[in-house]
Amino acid sequence: MEANVISLEGKGEKKVELPEIFSTPPREDVIERVFWILWSHRLQPKGRDPTAGKKTTAETYNPPTGRGISRVPRVKGERYSRAGQAGGISGVVKGRLAHPPKSEKVIYLKVNKKEKRLATMSAIALTANKDAVSARGHLLDGLKLPLVVSDEIEKVKKTSELLKFMEDLGLGKEIERLYNGIRINSGKARMRGRAYRERKGPLFVVKHDKGLKRAAASIPGVDVVEVSSLSVLDLAPGGRAGRLTLWTESAIKELAKEEKKNEA
Repeated sequence: MEANVISLEGKGEKKVELPEIFSTPPREDVIERVFWILWSHRLQPKGRDPTAGKKTTAETYNPPTGRGISRVPRVKGERYSRAGQAGGISGVVKGRLAHPPKSEKVIYLKVNKKEKRLATMSAIALTANKDAVSARGHLLDGLKLPLVVSDEIEKVKKTSELLKFMEDLGLGKEIERLYNGIRINSGKARMRGRAYRERKGPLFVVKHDKGLKRAAASIPGVDVVEVSSLSVLDLAPGGRAGRLTLWTESAIKELAKEEKKNEA
């Protein structure tokens, strides 16, 4: 199977042989499973001090009845703000949490190497599946997949040049979808620095990043990744395969080399 290598002017200048990895049978169930396992590697363990909320003199009265008040532990002392208030239990002011998060909880999940490799191969193959790419919401406008571009794209350092290339390629509607898809979050997400959410756009897979990542940083939803560190996290955001992916000619050749190594 061959694909046209597209120049920076948006024209097919030559052809390149695609590796057999693009013919891998789709396994969307494996892709989703591996995605969430790899996603757990980004999470940071969180826990509470075991004595949090318990550092108090609060004790239950003895006998606990006969006072006309609830039978809960109360802080000892007189003539100060906390005296007589409930403490040391859950559900009261300055009390402990009923079921706090514990740092011992296992959140870093593991996956078999072969399963991880199968998921990556299947996700790569689905980048060439037009139905899978369209199902993710990408606007292809008659483009033939997979998209292979010249290595000159790796040297692009300006956002304006990258936008012009994408428009010449026929991704004008896709760019418009990304800019129109920016939404403002409300509530705690916004308070914690996650003010905006964006739609996932095209992924550029390169052999060497010579400035392209910086050029793509200003375009919402567009990511750049080197082929040596390519992952299901990049190819299938949210566990759904079929992301619109643009491969450089060198990245395709590097995939073919890795495929031969694995076969050997």
